[in-house]
Amino acid sequence: MTGLLHKSLDAPEETRSFEQGMGHLDLVAMDEGGFGRAVFEPGWQWSKHIKPMVHTESCQAAHIGYCLSGHMHVVMDDGEQADIGPGEFLEIAPGHDAWVVGGEPCVMIDWQGFTDYAKEK
Repeated sequence: MTGLLHKSLDAPEETRSFEQGMGHLDLVAMDEGGFGRAVFEPGWQWSKHIKPMVHTESCQAAHIGYCLSGHMHVVMDDGEQADIGPGEFLEIAPGHDAWVVGGEPCVMIDWQGFTDYAKEK
């Protein structure tokens, strides 16, 4: 571990675009792993805009994060559901679909699940 490490998501080390221009993910690498900020555009849905890139039936990333703005609906493979909005922390296990609710982009910070998220396989 470095004594002091600082990076900005405004100058990401990597940016990944989602299918059909429906958002993007900015990533920086930290000593403890990747840290990311994703912007999901209105109309974005995991099963439509990420699934074709990763070829799994549902999102297999575990997420620990925070919603900065917008709203997202998450449905777990077992049927459990939740709406996530601004100011809320989230912990989502692998095995889910999600989509933006409403006409505002949803901006999420994630410090666990974005390292391999939306990475073409």
